[in-house]
Amino acid sequence: MVKAIALFSGGLDSMLAAQLIRRQNIDVLCLTFTTPFFNAHKARAAARLLNLPLEVQDITAKHLNMLKSPLYGYGRNMNPCIDCHTLMLKIAGKIMEENCFDFIITGEVLGQRPMSQNKQSLHVVANNSGYPDYILRPLSAQLLDPIKAEREKLIDRSQLLSIQGRGRKDQIKLAVDFGIKDYAPPAGGCLLTDPIFSRRLRDLFSHQDDRKIRDMELLKYGRHFRISDNCKIIVGRNNADNDALKGFSTEDDLILFMKNFPGPLVLVPYGNEADQLIAAALCVRYSDAPNDLEAEVVCQHGILSRSIISKAAAKEYCERWIIN
Repeated sequence: MVKAIALFSGGLDSMLAAQLIRRQNIDVLCLTFTTPFFNAHKARAAARLLNLPLEVQDITAKHLNMLKSPLYGYGRNMNPCIDCHTLMLKIAGKIMEENCFDFIITGEVLGQRPMSQNKQSLHVVANNSGYPDYILRPLSAQLLDPIKAEREKLIDRSQLLSIQGRGRKDQIKLAVDFGIKDYAPPAGGCLLTDPIFSRRLRDLFSHQDDRKIRDMELLKYGRHFRISDNCKIIVGRNNADNDALKGFSTEDDLILFMKNFPGPLVLVPYGNEADQLIAAALCVRYSDAPNDLEAEVVCQHGILSRSIISKAAAKEYCERWIIN
């Protein structure tokens, strides 16, 4: 039995690619990856919808190592798309070899993304992965050179497609033909393409050498303020932020909150006594306390707790410090 591994994001293109191959009576195992920057939610939902087996792998360590210095640089934000795709295909290739699969498929469409899905980029990614003769892009295969599985007639090339460009009409029509009615919109699911998250990540990379996974997770929540090279303060925007910040806090952090007014939870990662006054002023600033009056803020550090009387931080300082 011919077997293929599908790199599977759960987007429409990856769903269609998997269905095109499965239509040729080829077994398809879907493979998706997780890091702090993208998750498997969409892939799990799509795999259930299509009744396809799905394997989920956490590649955080390898991805972070690549992200520090991607060979082909970043896109518009902090997205190292070419290096990221290469890494995923390297991992998929090893799984293919170890488990006797015949080839790998992706949902990439020639020309859909001008930087990472032009013909040269697809060629570079395939070559750098180490498996150039095993990577099939079923939606655009007839516009690309045949791979080994096609030459050996393991797959019928005539049933593959020649879609190219940024339009979606061909994919939407194909989805109707396959009876696929529910699929996620084409918006990217990677936080590294988000401008605000990317600025926060650049700030983290430039100020903290010993970066932990939780430091990446914290970038997703609250307002972030860079006070100095050694001090960053995160202010919750709502209850969900407050809960997340508290959940990611450790004994090494400062945690602040209002004593008598509704307000945010404020987190100072790896903070110390010198950071308390500014953190308290930010806590008052984003609370319901009057900005022109002093208010009481509780500051916790491990098992220690103290009260600080503070006025709100001035607006101009907030605007200078904020990372957005």
